[in-house]
Amino acid sequence: MKYFVTLFFLINGLTPYAQSLDLKVLQHINQTEHPQWDDAMKFTSASVYPVTAIAPATLLITGYFRKDKAMMRNGIKSYAAIALNIAVTTGLKYGVNRERPYYSYPNSIVKRSDSGPYSFPSGHTSTAFAMATSITLSTKKWYIAAPCYLYAGTVGYSRMRLGVHYPSDVLGGMIVGAGSAFLTWQIDKWINHKRCSKKPVE
Repeated sequence: MKYFVTLFFLINGLTPYAQSLDLKVLQHINQTEHPQWDDAMKFTSASVYPVTAIAPATLLITGYFRKDKAMMRNGIKSYAAIALNIAVTTGLKYGVNRERPYYSYPNSIVKRSDSGPYSFPSGHTSTAFAMATSITLSTKKWYIAAPCYLYAGTVGYSRMRLGVHYPSDVLGGMIVGAGSAFLTWQIDKWINHKRCSKKPVE
């Protein structure tokens, strides 16, 4: 966790310039009124947790009917990656303790959605990227990876448009989410390697 905290301070707050840039980018995304677009962004944000629950289930169900144990295992690993991501994201939120932008800059940032008290990293973004990376590692097909990452990127954008996250929150969420998936896959490789090494030689 200390590495993510270090990343937060490097990206966000140690220099006035970094904080100013973070705020300016957010203002550019957040300001001006577009009611229909904002409704679409609210829908996108709200869809994250249902989508990330359904996507791994699709791998599990497809693997079951195809009798593909590897695909079923990928579905389980996807759930594990999302769970790891949520744990890390929650720990960072309470560890970093960063206020939401609409609290810190009430005259500059328009709040368009309800949210919890802490900002870094973006939980919606991290969960979306954990899902997208898990599905990509499971299928290894670009035409599946591309829409998954496009969706995850749109989720990140929606959190800024709604005024609940800084760009650095979203970047942090991308790193945590993708990193959780890669770490889960690496741990699975270590486990399989150890299992293979323990098999008796006939």
